[in-house]
Amino acid sequence: MEKFEKKISFVIPCYHSENTIEAVVDDICKEFPSEEYDKEIVLVNDGSRDGTYAKLRELADKNSEVVAINLSKNFGQDGATMCGLSQATGEYIIVLDDDGQNPPYEAHKLLEQIEKGYDAVFGKYRTKKDTLFKKFGHDINDMMATSFIGKPKSLQLNSYFVINKFVRDEMLKYKGAYPYIWGLILRCTDNTANVYVEHKAREEGKSTYTLSKLLNLWFDGFISFSVKPLRLTSCLGFVSCIMGFLLTGVIIIKTIHHGDVPGWPTMMAATLVLGGLQMLMVGIVGEYVGRIFINGNHSPQFVIREKYQKEEQE
Repeated sequence: MEKFEKKISFVIPCYHSENTIEAVVDDICKEFPSEEYDKEIVLVNDGSRDGTYAKLRELADKNSEVVAINLSKNFGQDGATMCGLSQATGEYIIVLDDDGQNPPYEAHKLLEQIEKGYDAVFGKYRTKKDTLFKKFGHDINDMMATSFIGKPKSLQLNSYFVINKFVRDEMLKYKGAYPYIWGLILRCTDNTANVYVEHKAREEGKSTYTLSKLLNLWFDGFISFSVKPLRLTSCLGFVSCIMGFLLTGVIIIKTIHHGDVPGWPTMMAATLVLGGLQMLMVGIVGEYVGRIFINGNHSPQFVIREKYQKEEQE
């Protein structure tokens, strides 16, 4: 078989994956042998507090194609992915999870599709083997990506994807403190595609996907990459203002014709609802201002504490 012409980089953000990452790396090496593929495997430890980085160093010691990177703290999956992209040298960069749910043999389908000329190809799952909470979070995130950052409805975004060097280089131009991988891809190209791949059930451990991480993902994606939330607050403010004027008119008319106006509980409820709505609007505006302040301070997307790669023996 002829050797694949383009170099491939596998980028894997790792978080508490000391018991799963070795099997993922072994499967990559099995599916993409060095005799047929010029490849590298970039493993980024995202502030794990277990033995994950020690395992990454061990894998790098065994295989000169493995690059082990240790971040100084937990920057989140998107920050760790951006770190991996910054270190990748391949013409195609494949991003996958560290828990074995993205089988490496399905990467052949991604490469076959991107070879047709696409800039980015996302895996698409017929059956997603995740918890109900994670599925719910993904569905909401997908819906908001469609509404706020212009994702095509027909495109399914997942953490298993391949991009070409052009997209990677454009993504790395973003220096903000809140990277959002899907938003960065979609803002530089619409030449994207899906291909069906298998999604395996988690064999060990449990998901670290939490409500706080879901909320952070929403804020990173839809406040850092869209002004539509501000427009939404403006619309809500306008509607509330109109309702307030109408309600004031009703009260004045009833007072003129009937004297005392009953309905104290109703008035208090309306006041609380409108007050809460105002606080929500102020909070959204404050989030934008806060992110502008943090970006102005040049807060980093990631900080590399250590990078290790065994020198290839001649």
